[in-house]
Amino acid sequence: MTVIFERGFERTLSRLVADAKPGQNFEAWTFDDRESRQQAERELREKGVQARIRSAYKPLVNAFIEEIDLHDVNAIEIRYPVHPNAPDNRFRLEAYPLAAMVGNREIIFVAKADSDFHYDVLLKGNNGQERRLKVLAPNRVHIDAAGETSVSPTGWLIRDDGAAGERLLTDYEELFEGTIAAVTHFDWVTSEPYFEELNICVALPALDEALPVGDEVMSLREALHEDFYFSLLEFFQKKSGRPLGDRALKPGQIVPQILQSSGQISVKVETQPLSSRYWDGPEQQIEMAIEPLAVQQIEAELDKIGGETFEALTRSGRAVRARYIKGRDAAVMISGGQHANETTGGTGALRAARRLAKLEGAHFTISPLENPDGYALHQRLRTDSPRHMYHAARYTALGDDLEYRTEETAGSHLFEKKIRFQAEKLTGARLHINLHGYPAHEWTRPLSGYVPRNFAMWTLPKGFFLIARYHSGWAAQAEQLLDKVTRHLGAIPGLLDYNERQIALYETHAGETGFRIINGFPCLADIDDRHTVPLTLITEYPDETIYGEAFVAGHTAQMETVLSAYHAWQEIMASS
Repeated sequence: MTVIFERGFERTLSRLVADAKPGQNFEAWTFDDRESRQQAERELREKGVQARIRSAYKPLVNAFIEEIDLHDVNAIEIRYPVHPNAPDNRFRLEAYPLAAMVGNREIIFVAKADSDFHYDVLLKGNNGQERRLKVLAPNRVHIDAAGETSVSPTGWLIRDDGAAGERLLTDYEELFEGTIAAVTHFDWVTSEPYFEELNICVALPALDEALPVGDEVMSLREALHEDFYFSLLEFFQKKSGRPLGDRALKPGQIVPQILQSSGQISVKVETQPLSSRYWDGPEQQIEMAIEPLAVQQIEAELDKIGGETFEALTRSGRAVRARYIKGRDAAVMISGGQHANETTGGTGALRAARRLAKLEGAHFTISPLENPDGYALHQRLRTDSPRHMYHAARYTALGDDLEYRTEETAGSHLFEKKIRFQAEKLTGARLHINLHGYPAHEWTRPLSGYVPRNFAMWTLPKGFFLIARYHSGWAAQAEQLLDKVTRHLGAIPGLLDYNERQIALYETHAGETGFRIINGFPCLADIDDRHTVPLTLITEYPDETIYGEAFVAGHTAQMETVLSAYHAWQEIMASS
């Protein structure tokens, strides 16, 4: 193990309290939870200082929670800034999920004619009265860790009424910038992978605040995890000479652990060896599982399904296990867990395979956990904060997306990807059902432009949707499959309503989804020759961080997709 960086940081709130003198009133914006900010205000009052300390993260949403009275208000107009160095809807996105937090009041968002960092809020009363408010959204234009120009939230301090104020370098920003600088200036080896595990362990006194909308939560710790992870991926992409967003990069496993502290702020960055253990939970009744399954149970469920065993090994030595059920039907490959923090696909795949295995002539492979190294990391991280999305567990221990690993480019690093090549060789399948998920609540990178770079379409949940990727000449089969599967899914009680609610909120805050709607379900279909199977059906359920009944609903939708796609495929192939 090699320690790369270790440091403690003075808390911004503590500094503001310590430095304040009686009569020196001020306003500040920091990256702190509501309870901590309000406690600092009380301590300042005891010193004879009147201070208002607001959130630099999602300031408009926090203003409506903490300050804006909606009594007798029946309509709201939000005018948001549009900055030339940010996506046009950036500040509209940052207001999410406000439209679902104001009850049945009408709310509209209108782009301002300027890029000044504030929202203009118009509150219209039942009696015809109007109130106008200005909500500051402190941001800075800067070059981020990837060398890109970003517009990012920042701390702010106003000492005198009416003054514009000045940037306040907060502990949150200082910690992030110092850590990134230490990693980027370290003398790494010259070729991939650069390490086994790069561990970034942070202690941060920031409580999560659940919002009264779906699975939404404001979490400074989760946001910091996401920003560290993707910022470091981008650094290593540039170091390796790859373009930003290249998913074939193999730096090793990057693991930000952002832990709740009682007040201290610190970071320790070190390289560590890979582990090969699991952090399994108890066995569950699979049909009603309320959280991701233990790996031991996944393997037991595969044993019950039967068939021919085949497997591959990961970089850490964990096994990717799969089964082949040989029959007369048109063969189908079924997989889950490519991105291991997408939690409903594996359970849904197993539930579907149990049913298919009982059919006369059934012909399929089932690989419910393609990325066990990522899955183990997700288990490990969830022990701290189970409602965080943990994209560090998305990729393999090599640090790449196994989808983008090919026989030509992988060399001796084929590892998990062997499971797909074996499934193709065994079956000759022309359809791959690949079960995925995406965040069930907002995904942000607050210190690198707020909107996740290269993942903007995934920043807000927008229901359960399907993607068909196909080779040239397979468009007709893809369209037939989407039609048949969405018709089946539309009969699941509550699923269409669930989609409609999420899509409506998405469109209010982000604009058009860009999807086609087929039988009530958002769908994408396009030619993609990267996949070796001619037609791949990908599910996308908003499942990162869901538990309980929501988790059951998620893996039930995944199961029904597999079953309907399998049966639809038999009809399509029989008629072609």
